[in-house]
Amino acid sequence: MDIDQYFQDISKAIVDLEEDKALALAQQAIDENMDILEVVEKGFGSAINKMGELFDQGEFFLPELMLGGSIVQQAMNLLLPQLKAQGNEIVMGKVVMATIEGDIHSIGKNIVGTMLSANGFEVIDLGVDVAVDRIIDEAVAQGASVIGVSALLTTTMINQKRLVDLLVERGLRCQFKVVIGGAAVNAEWAEASGADGFAENAIDAVKLVKRMVGKEA
Repeated sequence: MDIDQYFQDISKAIVDLEEDKALALAQQAIDENMDILEVVEKGFGSAINKMGELFDQGEFFLPELMLGGSIVQQAMNLLLPQLKAQGNEIVMGKVVMATIEGDIHSIGKNIVGTMLSANGFEVIDLGVDVAVDRIIDEAVAQGASVIGVSALLTTTMINQKRLVDLLVERGLRCQFKVVIGGAAVNAEWAEASGADGFAENAIDAVKLVKRMVGKEA
């Protein structure tokens, strides 16, 4: 088998939003006992990067990004147990994510989580409307290095600042990098809230988190 062609086929299937083909290729990797880490990085990771390029160029839009992200997540659900079985642990780091207390929007958070998973991060998604103390407790318990919190509504953005303030109050601020996002969030709010960073979209969020954990220049 031409392994490079196989990786290209994965990328094309994802970009073309061919769910059945992408999942069949993921299953092929399992059936043929391939190096799953390499498949994730060079196949599905490459597809994520390609979608990001198309999104930046205006050739891919939010619905396509969401569907592509969903397909990748389904593939990851097949591949990650096999990855662990091969003795390969997630090496990029752990990220605890949640939609902040008072907000029930999840689409953006889910896309970012999918993108991070495909790029080798272990993502612990706590869901929506999550209290700030629970987010911190889970981050501590999981040994995470990054906390990501989204807020779509302007009325819930203040809870992102509450999260940072509570980390300071509990003497844990230096233990975590805090990334915030959401439709109402911008760089000015990130600075005002005391967060470590802000990203406008899922692709930028992955790049930001990689920089934060020292995995990307």
